[in-house]
Amino acid sequence: MKQLFLSILFASFLMFASTSTKAQYKNALGVRLGDAYGVTFKTFLQSDRALDFILNIRSRSNYSEFRLTGLYEVHNAIQGAPGLRWYYGGGGTLGSVDYKNDWRDRDNDLLLSVDGVLGLDYKFDGAPINLSLDWKPALELAPDTDFDPRGVGLSVRITF
Repeated sequence: MKQLFLSILFASFLMFASTSTKAQYKNALGVRLGDAYGVTFKTFLQSDRALDFILNIRSRSNYSEFRLTGLYEVHNAIQGAPGLRWYYGGGGTLGSVDYKNDWRDRDNDLLLSVDGVLGLDYKFDGAPINLSLDWKPALELAPDTDFDPRGVGLSVRITF
């Protein structure tokens, strides 16, 4: 699965390498690495407002999850650091949980959560590369009510 994500990232780089870049970008596609890994697509609605979509998979010994997350983010410049911005926002997740060896004899469940995000976003000047490091805690509403603070991730994207 990781090879698939790296292949997507490399193909995106080749496809968009000829695109002229600026300190700010409109769209970015790449991979998210962390507690859960996946594909991420960020698009700016305004110069400081963005939507970030994350499709990811998390696998544990007793379950695996498939998630689609949508986040609305507000980006703010950091004085004296061109290309670096901090951001915050929120959104939600819809997905499914597949249980393995569950003592309650469950097969799978709907996953639903309300998510927050706080992070740093850096766009390399003169290169179509964007890095984001963020924390994405989630208040899980289904299948069980719980708080998940493990959402730290690094996103590596190609901008276009």
